[in-house]
Amino acid sequence: MAKGHRSQIKRERNEVKDNRAKAKLSYARVSVQKACFVLDAIRGKDVKTALGILAYSPRYASTLIEKLLKSAIANAEVKNMDPDKLYIEECYANQGPIMKRIQPRARGTAYRIEKRMCHITIVLNER
Repeated sequence: MAKGHRSQIKRERNEVKDNRAKAKLSYARVSVQKACFVLDAIRGKDVKTALGILAYSPRYASTLIEKLLKSAIANAEVKNMDPDKLYIEECYANQGPIMKRIQPRARGTAYRIEKRMCHITIVLNER
């Protein structure tokens, strides 16, 4: 393989990030904008602080992200990481598919309703 071959570059990049714990939620029924509002509040914080923020946040996305964070903590324990030293290194939401629906309106017209989804990822690391 050539030195700059795409698969070799990906392999080297993945070897560097092997010591981190990840959790991913696909097809969450919340828009990216609403999920990112909650994710911005916990990015860079330690795990206990982030769980406290999520527990008292009134937003629907916070319940989904709280479950996802607990899953990432469990994944970190499997990798023999200390739960007291964990912090949220990365957290982001990518756009998923959109369900398109029609709402009938007056005079034979219709409004288009878009029900958005997203894919949420949380990456934990030790300090």
